[in-house]
Amino acid sequence: MAAPTVTGMATLPNPLPRLASLGLALPPGRLIDTTDEGPWHEPLLWLADDLAAPGTWDALRHAPRALGLLPVTIEADGSQGAPEGWDLMPGEMSYPGDHDAEEVLADLWEASAAEGEEWPGLAEEPEAAEDDDPDTVAAEIADSLLAGGPLKDPRLALVPARRSADIPTAIGWTGPMNHEGDTARISAVLRSWEDRYGIRVVALGFDHLLVSVAAPPTTLSDAQALAAEHFAFCPDIIWQGSDTTLAEYAERRLVGRPAWHFWWD
Repeated sequence: MAAPTVTGMATLPNPLPRLASLGLALPPGRLIDTTDEGPWHEPLLWLADDLAAPGTWDALRHAPRALGLLPVTIEADGSQGAPEGWDLMPGEMSYPGDHDAEEVLADLWEASAAEGEEWPGLAEEPEAAEDDDPDTVAAEIADSLLAGGPLKDPRLALVPARRSADIPTAIGWTGPMNHEGDTARISAVLRSWEDRYGIRVVALGFDHLLVSVAAPPTTLSDAQALAAEHFAFCPDIIWQGSDTTLAEYAERRLVGRPAWHFWWD
């Protein structure tokens, strides 16, 4: 079997080793190369030293993007602390582009749904509002998280990745390990949602993920079709959430909602 390809690091020159010479107006921070097997051969992300404040995401997202660096908010004081304690495994991840999102979701649905419940297929792509720019929505959601939101000690980070959906794979994030061991398959689904719903990966914790949504479903029927994808992607939203059925989840968490939150135990 061929060795796995590491998203971002293998397909994109990593600017992090020369970050100090790029002239970016970054706050004090550090490069992180810690994995579950010791130091990685190059940095996986840059992490700010200080607590992130509203406005910092938007101030930094433009210049780094041109260099192949994308922003994400890191929960640095969660159950496993900063990313150095997250058991990052970049060498175990394949490439998101090698996976078909619907095939991934169908596989995950079969593993989690009740016996006899057939995979209903992907939801239809919604019509996006003309004024809902995904990056602007992401900045707004990031600001809302940083203004006293649920994240513990949120820090701004920069990750070398071609697109926001690839951020978890690029750093070797293992948050969904108990549900899916290859995070590239998770990123493949995120890519599909990026294309259809304008999502951006806004925040990562040890085992949870939050995305902004520029074009959420606006009708209950569209939301119910999408809810099946969410359940396959992360069954804990139902098994451990406050909504006991997909219909309840669709109505309360998806219709018109500009952010989706997933967690895996």
